[in-house]
Amino acid sequence: MKKYILFDNDGVLVETEIWYYQANKDILKTININLEFDDYQKIMIRGGTAWELALNKGYSIEEVDKLREKRDELYQHFLKTKNIEINGVKNTLKQLSKKYKMAIITTSRRVDFELIHKNRGIIDFMEFVLCVEDYKRAKPHPDPYLAGLKKFNANAQDTIVVEDSQRGLDSAFKANIDCIIVKNEFTKSHNFNKAKHFINKFEDLKELL
Repeated sequence: MKKYILFDNDGVLVETEIWYYQANKDILKTININLEFDDYQKIMIRGGTAWELALNKGYSIEEVDKLREKRDELYQHFLKTKNIEINGVKNTLKQLSKKYKMAIITTSRRVDFELIHKNRGIIDFMEFVLCVEDYKRAKPHPDPYLAGLKKFNANAQDTIVVEDSQRGLDSAFKANIDCIIVKNEFTKSHNFNKAKHFINKFEDLKELL
C-alpha cells in the first residue's frame, strides 16, 4: 500500500498551463515569433524552453533575459486575474490527507507558486513543497521526484506521483515511482505509455487510492 503522494502542480492542482503558454506566446509575438501550440508542446515534453526560438533567431542571452522578465510579469498578471481553480481539488485532498502524507513537486518558480497558492488552501494539506530552485535538474530528469523521496525519507515503492504531462511522467519513471496521469485537454497529445493509472478528473483519485 502506498503511503506518500507527490503531486505535480500546474495542470494537476491548478489550471495554469494555458496561461503560461499564452504569456510566452504573447511576448514572443512582440519580436515576430509565432509560438504554435504544437511546437510549444514538443519543447515542453523534452524539457526545453520556448526562448530557444529567440536564441535561434540571433537574439542575445541578455535580450532574451529581458523578454523573459516581460513574460514573467504577464504570467503573474494572468495568475492574478484568471480563474485557475480546478473543481474538487480541495475536497479530494482533504480526504486523501487522512491516509497519506502528501507534497508538491513543481517546476514553477517559487515566486509564481506562492502567488498561485495565496489564500487557496491547497498547501495546507501538504508536508512540503519543492520548486524549481530546490533541485539541480528539472523534469524530465528524475531529480525533482528523487528530492521528494529524500525529503520524506521514503522509498519509491511506497510512493505514487500524480502528473498531467509526459515530461512529469518521464521524471517519475526515471525515479522508479509509479505515476497516475490526470487527463486534460492541454496535454492530451502527450505519450503516457509509462503511466500506471489514468483518471479523467482529479476527484477520481478518491476512488483509485
